[in-house]
Amino acid sequence: MTDTDHAAFGREWNRFASWLLAHSSCDHAALRGPAGREGLDELESRLGFPLHPELTALLELHDGTTDAGAVPAPRAVRPAGSFLPLQHRLCGAADIATMYEVLVEVGEDFVHTESPDDDEDSDDDEDLAARLHLCVPFALPEDGGFALVDHRTGPTYGYVYEMGIGSGDLDGTLWATSLTALFRALSDAVESGTPFLHYWPTTTKDESGRPHLAWQTHP
Repeated sequence: MTDTDHAAFGREWNRFASWLLAHSSCDHAALRGPAGREGLDELESRLGFPLHPELTALLELHDGTTDAGAVPAPRAVRPAGSFLPLQHRLCGAADIATMYEVLVEVGEDFVHTESPDDDEDSDDDEDLAARLHLCVPFALPEDGGFALVDHRTGPTYGYVYEMGIGSGDLDGTLWATSLTALFRALSDAVESGTPFLHYWPTTTKDESGRPHLAWQTHP
């Protein structure tokens, strides 16, 4: 990632984080501090390949979000920090390493049982489940699944997908062509009140009346 690309990512993330701070402070407060170099090195060692520069940049800003119970606040209807569509929460480096192992197992099961003849080097989006060993999860929802960054060399490098594994959906949905594009689209949506894909931004309140960012799904 060039200096220009790095600046673009930081600009779009800061737009989104600034909106959270102003309109959903509980979600913003759930963001952890930066991941340390040791944690990032350990993650890359367990992956066996380098992290995409945008994912590295995100982790260098925030090592995921706190657990719901770790935020000093009354129990919320929805956990603080679940500010991405489908209530996804950003993962820290250690959680990414653990969930990557789960993701690899899911991919291996798919290849062995569903598509033994798939070409792992295919560029088609339809083969996402067959190349999960080359994807890195960066966020998790409440009901099972992953938001992923594609790390396969080629035209889909850096693409962001959502896969609802908990519902048996292994096709995956393209969210954006990069993390920069994702946070740009999310920022546009929350700032203007317009949808991101078919997710509409809204705010809900916890038991103490504090606002949280939520996304309503419309066909």
